[in-house]
Amino acid sequence: MEPTLLSDLLDAAAARQPQAPALTAGDRTDSYLDLATESRRAAGWLAARGIGRRDRVVVLAQDHRLQVPVLFGCARIGAIFVLLHEDLADPTVRHVLADTAPTLLITDRPDAAAQAQRLGVPVVSAAQTRDGIAAAPPADPPRPLSVDPACLIYTSGSTGMPNAVVSTHAQMVFAARAIQSQLGYRPDDVVFCPLPLSFDYGLYQVFLAALGGAQLHLGSAQDAGLGLLRRLRTVGATVMPALPSLAAILARLLERYGGTVDLRLITNTGAAMPASTIARLRRLLPDVRIQLMFGLTECKRVSIMPPDGDLDRPGACGRPLPGTEVVVVDDDGAALPAGEVGEFVVRGPHVMAGYWRRPELTARRFHRVDDLFVELRSGDYGYLDEDGYLYFVGRRDDIYKSRGFRVSATEVEAAALRVPGVTAAAVLAPTAQHPEPVLFAVTDLDQPTFHARLREQLEQYKIPRHCELVDALPLTQNGKTDKKALASRAEAGRLIA
Repeated sequence: MEPTLLSDLLDAAAARQPQAPALTAGDRTDSYLDLATESRRAAGWLAARGIGRRDRVVVLAQDHRLQVPVLFGCARIGAIFVLLHEDLADPTVRHVLADTAPTLLITDRPDAAAQAQRLGVPVVSAAQTRDGIAAAPPADPPRPLSVDPACLIYTSGSTGMPNAVVSTHAQMVFAARAIQSQLGYRPDDVVFCPLPLSFDYGLYQVFLAALGGAQLHLGSAQDAGLGLLRRLRTVGATVMPALPSLAAILARLLERYGGTVDLRLITNTGAAMPASTIARLRRLLPDVRIQLMFGLTECKRVSIMPPDGDLDRPGACGRPLPGTEVVVVDDDGAALPAGEVGEFVVRGPHVMAGYWRRPELTARRFHRVDDLFVELRSGDYGYLDEDGYLYFVGRRDDIYKSRGFRVSATEVEAAALRVPGVTAAAVLAPTAQHPEPVLFAVTDLDQPTFHARLREQLEQYKIPRHCELVDALPLTQNGKTDKKALASRAEAGRLIA
């Protein structure tokens, strides 16, 4: 039978290879059969607490491993899981608890527990959850529908509080299977994931590993630092999902300490990996394949490049997932021919259900075509080539007018990264608070040298008047560049003109 629920992915792996290692965290490794059984215990424990179909279960805990049986347990009973980063700021935690109105909060954070209690939400600790699951008998509850919501994933957003994307079982299962068809995780793979499961790039590693029968090794934020190289060697990692910051760290460690690792595949999404980082990794790890992807939470994945496909099509971010479609439209919604820049509109079974309790935003982004099916207005701009490959130009909010010309922040960042000696770059588009674009670059170059070399890469009118050379860019909890922190810095006026 074809999988229709998230828990089906785990059960199918347990049926195929029950004793194969499924999940490693710390010193503990569980087989697929053990993990499937534990998730049934989690379903029973949750049901015994009165949690049922469409109830929300929020997990805010440092124990990343615990999130896996809990999410599969929720999937079995039709509850909606909400995984939050353990370091989420208190105002955002308050927002999420008020927004989701959960039936249960699993946390060890006193501030979150106090807020939940003020809202009348039951709270249990991570230890109580582990003990409760271990003591519960395995349950085989009635199956929810594939169209039922499976989880809420909060998107970071550039301003204001985050919104939750509602993802159904059917949408997530389709997305996971389509991605796996392109990446090809294998039973002999060890997938090293230092990304938080609250980040959908991290979360989907759970499902991709199950589909491929691979072993998923959960890392931590500490593993994404100076200990990364040692950790990859210790666990025998063959696959690593990587943001640009993680890839740059790996390249730097290999250059400093030498040696090699067992990696056969590095994937990238969430933020584009600079071509210079990719070139360094290929030089240092000649046997590794690099597979670039482009996506957003509202449809999980838009496109995937073939392995090392960027060598043949520099700047491309892949073709649409099998069974999906991407069209480029103008401001009036009319389709544009190949080569013309417009907004990416995504169609297919992976387009999610909308935003939780945000009907106006849902109607604006998830547009119903002829009252028949929903398409996603991505807010991302780019073009398609004649062979159907996507080229990303920038987000709607990152395209601005400068000196009368239309400029993409993404293009400026890419040009800065081509300057020898620049390891990271970010551009803030103009706002009411900082009416001029601002370029931040991580480099040891001085201002005159940096500007001279940047002019070799970019037209003068596209170069921001304000450039700040810094030691490092701030990162979000997911490892992306934190443009909110940069905006605060810009608004404070700490700029080098």
